[in-house]
Amino acid sequence: MNFQKNSDGLMPVIIQDSATLKVLMLGYMNPEAYEKTVREGVVTFFSRTKERLWTKGETSGNFLKVDEIFEDCDQDTLLIKATPTGAVCHTGAKACFPTDDNEGFIGHLQRVIKERYRDMPEGSYTTHLFNKGVGKMAQKVGEEAVETVIEAVAGNDERLIYEASDLIYHLLVLLTSKGYSLASLEEELARRHK
Repeated sequence: MNFQKNSDGLMPVIIQDSATLKVLMLGYMNPEAYEKTVREGVVTFFSRTKERLWTKGETSGNFLKVDEIFEDCDQDTLLIKATPTGAVCHTGAKACFPTDDNEGFIGHLQRVIKERYRDMPEGSYTTHLFNKGVGKMAQKVGEEAVETVIEAVAGNDERLIYEASDLIYHLLVLLTSKGYSLASLEEELARRHK
């Protein structure tokens, strides 16, 4: 790591949620902040406004527990994957960046499904599923799961991806109808991982 590459001796640090991969915030570290972060397992920055070391959460209690630390290829920026213990932004938001762009297409698809659930547009297959009820949605998840297994066992990779995509779509519809989301699954999987 080269803290001297930047004129002020501070290294930019990107904080990413380990479970959701959402970019949470950007801060800066000097060598002392980095050493304290590694030693204590909780993110500590060098605050440019306070001109001192500042452990994220020292006043709010919303700490960032370090899971992994990575250097970029130039050794002048860090990526820290962390587990937040509460809101990250001083505004009370989960992240300092008001975007869901890093959720990828599946996150986008779930937002579209939620909109369909809210608006119930005529002629939409998703609306049709919602109108048929949980039993029909659950049946479709089962059918798509079986078709996914069949294609996997048969070694039909192209069909495997096609059927697995149908499975994910129908699962998202079912989850949305029950008031759940991808975040619900991420929280459960993260809980099991610990």
